[in-house]
Amino acid sequence: MKQQTIVTLDLEGVLVPEIWIAFAEKTGIAALRRTTRDEPDYDVLMKGRLKVLDAHGLKLADIQEVIGTLSPLEGAKAFLDELRSITQVIILSDTFEEFAQPLMRQLGWPAIFCHKLEVSEGRIVRYKLRQHNQKQHSVEALRGLNYKVIAAGDSFNDTTMLGAANVGFFFHAPDSIKAQFPQYRPFDVYGDLLAAIKAEL
Repeated sequence: MKQQTIVTLDLEGVLVPEIWIAFAEKTGIAALRRTTRDEPDYDVLMKGRLKVLDAHGLKLADIQEVIGTLSPLEGAKAFLDELRSITQVIILSDTFEEFAQPLMRQLGWPAIFCHKLEVSEGRIVRYKLRQHNQKQHSVEALRGLNYKVIAAGDSFNDTTMLGAANVGFFFHAPDSIKAQFPQYRPFDVYGDLLAAIKAEL
């Protein structure tokens, strides 16, 4: 019997805009433009973000207001709809439930594994990782359930997910990251990524 396949996708940069970059543009705070494309260590990145938010008196509601103005990347919903019609899909993201919900609504409520925030009086006081390296561990668990896993992402924090998968692709990855990880075929058009995934099913 043919092995069942499941696709795991990163969220920001692959299906939706980078939330922190959008927030940085709204607030004019350049330090918030840093993402996992720039900083491989997620703890360093998030601790830095929380310090910046505190320094400027910014709260969760301020970020959620900006998220409410965002839409999925052009073509993302159609890509995801077609992909979900032929195989199971899970979004593996290092975003937070408090950020993701309005975007998940626009994408038709796909399954997502992500993290949570701890909030006090509207301030984000800390973040709770569901698990360190959760993307990699999720893929390993799925393979342990005898799924063939096809993964796609765009950043440093996706490379362990791609490495743990049976097949890994880059999508919308910057040239600097593609150069460091030439083993993952890069795509920039949803139709091309969809065709590559279909070829592996």
